[in-house]
Amino acid sequence: MTIPARPEAAPSPHDGSARRVPVVAITGRLGAGKTTLLNHLLRTPGARLGVVVNDFGAINVDAGLVTGQVDEAAAISGGCLCCLPESGGLDDALERLSAPRLRLDAILIEASGVADPVALARLIRFSGVESIRPAGVVEVVDALEESRPGHDGDRGTADDADDTEVTTRRHAATTLAVIGKSELLVPAERDAVTARIAEHVTRGNPAAVTVVAERGRIDPALVFDAATAEDPADELPIARLLRDAEHHHAHARSASIVLHDAVSARTLLDLLESPPPGAYRLKGRVRVPAARGERGYLVNVVGRQVHVAALPSPPERGELVAIGPGLDVAEAGRRLDELAEQPSPRPDATALRGLARHRRLSR
Repeated sequence: MTIPARPEAAPSPHDGSARRVPVVAITGRLGAGKTTLLNHLLRTPGARLGVVVNDFGAINVDAGLVTGQVDEAAAISGGCLCCLPESGGLDDALERLSAPRLRLDAILIEASGVADPVALARLIRFSGVESIRPAGVVEVVDALEESRPGHDGDRGTADDADDTEVTTRRHAATTLAVIGKSELLVPAERDAVTARIAEHVTRGNPAAVTVVAERGRIDPALVFDAATAEDPADELPIARLLRDAEHHHAHARSASIVLHDAVSARTLLDLLESPPPGAYRLKGRVRVPAARGERGYLVNVVGRQVHVAALPSPPERGELVAIGPGLDVAEAGRRLDELAEQPSPRPDATALRGLARHRRLSR
């Protein structure tokens, strides 16, 4: 589904050959709360979002539960995404939703509860659609189900050791784990249950970030960039009314810097490959010295995923921002200041090759 494009909206500062629409997968077992999270994200003021709803069966049940101002469905019916031959159905949906005329901020895929998150991540990573880029796998975990001894989610009772192994494999592709329904737990057990879930997630992917959210209310900045701070005046205030009925979510921490000059390619590469503690996302535009003048790059990091794209021309002014629910703001600020304050050295051929490698892998 797509939020209708607004012709009067200002173009993105990242429009051009480097502009690729980020694609975020929302996964989780049956009944975990994926649609609740999706609905929360759709209520973000001013965000233009595309949604692919993966149905289990031919009837579009999940799409009927998705609220928001949408104009056309891009729902895939007939089974889980991982079973689609050569990902053709998914690629068709992504091709349509990433069309430049829609100017979407992000595409969200709500996977079926029986879909394999690792397989889905691979479908996105190796998609033939050139106008998208992978932007993370958000796994929704039902804390209430996970708190039941020996219960393995939608598969019924299982041995604890087997359950741990299955959960660990499932989280291999997770970049952000959203623990829901913790408010339904006995207060005395809440911390222990969420800590155990976080441990399972980390075991499957040490770089994954875990947040506890009530009714799917996470900071949208963890997932995508909102277009505006408020709803446009020409749209019905449906999303505002829905948001007003909710409690506000806790905002993720952030640190940012404006880059007036070219930066060291080596320091930039180190920052991308080893972000500050607690940084889930790192994004921005930079320019670095090269053999012939300067090069401009658009950079995005989600978890361990590094995406680098060449800008048509070096930006006159760059910027970088680090975002994360548990971001060490002081350390992030120090790392960003280090990048900005170091004098731009002569071209670093080794570091430039490192950026070029990430750029090739990002295609």
